[in-house]
Amino acid sequence: MQDRTNNLPIGIFDSGIGGMTVVRAMARLLPQESIYYFGDTIRCPYGPRPLEQVRRFALQIGHWLDQQQIKLLVIACNTATAAALTELQQELDIPVLGVIMPGARAATQATQNRRVAVIGTKATIESGLYAESIRTLDAGITVFSTATPLFVEIAESGLKLDRNPVETFMSRLTSVYTRPALQEIARDYLDPLKRCQVDTLVLGCTHYPLLRPLIETIMGPRVAIISSADEVAADVAGLLRRRELFNDGSAPATRQFATTAVDLPEFMHLATAILGHVVDRVRQVDLTELGA
Repeated sequence: MQDRTNNLPIGIFDSGIGGMTVVRAMARLLPQESIYYFGDTIRCPYGPRPLEQVRRFALQIGHWLDQQQIKLLVIACNTATAAALTELQQELDIPVLGVIMPGARAATQATQNRRVAVIGTKATIESGLYAESIRTLDAGITVFSTATPLFVEIAESGLKLDRNPVETFMSRLTSVYTRPALQEIARDYLDPLKRCQVDTLVLGCTHYPLLRPLIETIMGPRVAIISSADEVAADVAGLLRRRELFNDGSAPATRQFATTAVDLPEFMHLATAILGHVVDRVRQVDLTELGA
């Protein structure tokens, strides 16, 4: 007989809506599992912030989600993973997973010429954890890392403007519509990586899967694109299997959402756009409730 812990939700948090790509991947792979998502939108973005400050935010949210009764925690933010994964693993009594190692492992398995590119926020790239993780798995791989902070803004802007088909980047999140100026930004970021002859590119930010069609167009079909969202979902499935924590089916899967956002309708709109189903109920959490 399984413990009731099995039917508790999986906690997932990010600085805003980017971690919804992890929720989407998790829901596809593990539809029977309940999810409790937290988006720290009022303090988004984390990328330009000092890692020590992000660490403090991540510890607040991790402990808050733990108090909501979850069976494991996913840090669905590369910057927060770099800042606080180790401490949350030490401080919480539940398993805690980040998004960096799953992406790094997938990159080492995908590359043929052992030349891997990583794109992410300024803080994620400056932490060096992707390069360190990849080289720990295969010291012979050369890693080329580039901060691409405007990609976060582009992804969120595309979702906010999706009522205008000329401006939107996503149509059901699979087709990308781009303006020349935005393609130019993407080329400025990615062309130097192409010249390094990489054959694998890690999307080191959970916002970036939203721009995957645009990135693939520029990088070309010979470059494997690694999504940390997909990889972490696979890691969660493996952990649930090893620890026998799968939902036993006695309770229906639920989707709960909480955010520090002031504009709840916009948060629900963006969540709906990413997940592909209506999100019409979100808990608003004041920073004081997090102990901030």
